[in-house]
Amino acid sequence: MEKTTISAELKSHFLRLYQMAFADDNFDIMELQMLYQFADDRGIPAKELDKLLLNPVINRASIPTDLNTKIEYLFDLSQMIIADGIITEDEKNTLKKYIKKFGFLEENIEELANYLLDFVQKGQTKDVLISELNKSEL
Repeated sequence: MEKTTISAELKSHFLRLYQMAFADDNFDIMELQMLYQFADDRGIPAKELDKLLLNPVINRASIPTDLNTKIEYLFDLSQMIIADGIITEDEKNTLKKYIKKFGFLEENIEELANYLLDFVQKGQTKDVLISELNKSEL
């Protein structure tokens, strides 16, 4: 049986997603399903995600350096916010915190957070988002 290893960067991403799911103090079943779907999309078995969530210890949170990965991760976080159909101020603030941590310019944080949430609400895809944001100045 092949052992799946999850990179520190991906572990950090899943822990951020998990944290986002709790940001509104209401961990919805849709958020849980989405978390496992994200893992499945990346070839991570449910058992590996279970282990990570039950023992969420990593030495240091890893921040992606590649712009496309940053956008992809922020898109996932935005999907997690939208999953239960309600955007709380706590969730939006958490998203803005991660936008800042990912190194985006301070003056763009609010606009980028609104753009991401609007984009996800409209049902747009991650690939379209990456394409559009790569064309603009972040």
